[in-house]
Amino acid sequence: MNKNSSNIMALAPKASNKRETVCIFGTGDFGRALGHKLIQSGYPIVFGSRSTQLSSLIPKGAEVLSHAEAAQKAAIIIIAMQRQHYDFLTPLEEILRGKVLVDVSNNLKINQYPESNAKYLAQLVPSTRVVKAFNTVSAWALQSGTLDASRQVFVCGDDMEAKQMVMDIVRAVGLTPLDQGSLSAAQEIENYPLQLFPMWKFPIFLSLGLTAFFFFYCLIRDIIYPYVYENKDYSFFLAISIPNRICPVVALILLALVYLPGVLAAIIQLYRGTKYSRFPDWLDKWMLCRKQLGLIALAFAFLHVFYTLVIPIRYYVRWRNEDGIITQALNNKTNPFSNTYGWLSDSYLALGILGFFLFVLLGITSLPSVSNNVNWREFRFVQSKLGYLTLILCTAHTLVYGGNRFLSPSSYRWYLPDAYILSLIVPCIVLVVKFVLISPYLDRQLTRIRQGWERNPQYSE
Repeated sequence: MNKNSSNIMALAPKASNKRETVCIFGTGDFGRALGHKLIQSGYPIVFGSRSTQLSSLIPKGAEVLSHAEAAQKAAIIIIAMQRQHYDFLTPLEEILRGKVLVDVSNNLKINQYPESNAKYLAQLVPSTRVVKAFNTVSAWALQSGTLDASRQVFVCGDDMEAKQMVMDIVRAVGLTPLDQGSLSAAQEIENYPLQLFPMWKFPIFLSLGLTAFFFFYCLIRDIIYPYVYENKDYSFFLAISIPNRICPVVALILLALVYLPGVLAAIIQLYRGTKYSRFPDWLDKWMLCRKQLGLIALAFAFLHVFYTLVIPIRYYVRWRNEDGIITQALNNKTNPFSNTYGWLSDSYLALGILGFFLFVLLGITSLPSVSNNVNWREFRFVQSKLGYLTLILCTAHTLVYGGNRFLSPSSYRWYLPDAYILSLIVPCIVLVVKFVLISPYLDRQLTRIRQGWERNPQYSE
């Protein structure tokens, strides 16, 4: 027993809770929040400030000294102030020689200066080692414990040792450092927080475009046409009926567009006979925003569910049902139950429920907190296999809804088919092409190409 215990003790690494002192220049919101987080992580903190008087805002346990005195106490100095205030560092260059300066600043607009703030700092005090970090994290995120915000911290710098020291601090406060290379990447890192939903622009504009198109399409078919030819005013359809036709149509098309780029990529790889060739830029960008397309599609699907749930309480629906009952009573006539339509109705609802359930499952697994807890094979199974099953169920849901109305001339108004017929074009194309691609011969060829086999090496880069 003692022997085993001594062996275990011998194999255990020697742990040390002692951390090196970190200096922070600047006592603003971000400097104080970062200082408080570092103190919680076990780092001794010293603030460098013009005023050395302690304030109630300064985190408990931190020192406040002049810039020169604070710089002498630490090897890592975090510059938590704006670029226009960097001039005070020039007289301190001798004290700062060889130290690591961490630039956390951001600008007011993209590419505000010719060079990045980190590059400017390196030029101002060339004897230091400058690292860009923490600019993508807000003071609020640090104060809230980083639980409700992004945990990624982009880090770049020319000195590998200095960069590693900063990344160790990032990990210590519970964040995830992402090495972006040399200091030349600082301009891109500084522009990142200023971008407004960069990966969402194309999906949002596309969904808005589809929504506008189908809105006017349904407006022409369902409101203007009856008013012109039947003198009926269905303008109240704008509140519930038309949105409930637009939402499922847009949701189905967007879901198909999530899987269309993967199909196109497979066709390109089969044509080129190699995977070592870049896809066209438009396809690369399309593939990068598939998650956003899927989440917007899920939002439209949710709206469709909510609109459908309120249909029974609508005045128009209640009036039509009551009018039908009274008409049957006055004419002493009843409509016999149709087993065929009963099956179609229940199948349509069942397919919709199952499709929506899998749709929600896809959305949940795309969240970082969930996707980080599954391995790549599990994630690919859900997003690919179950994703295509979701597309099949949602497409079948629409097909069953249409029933025999697809080829019915009476369903066309001004030679325009119903909107749900148009929504089937892209999903059916995706599913047909995918079915062809999973045929044994093509699937075998595609698998070999993705494993590194090349048929046409001239396409390789």
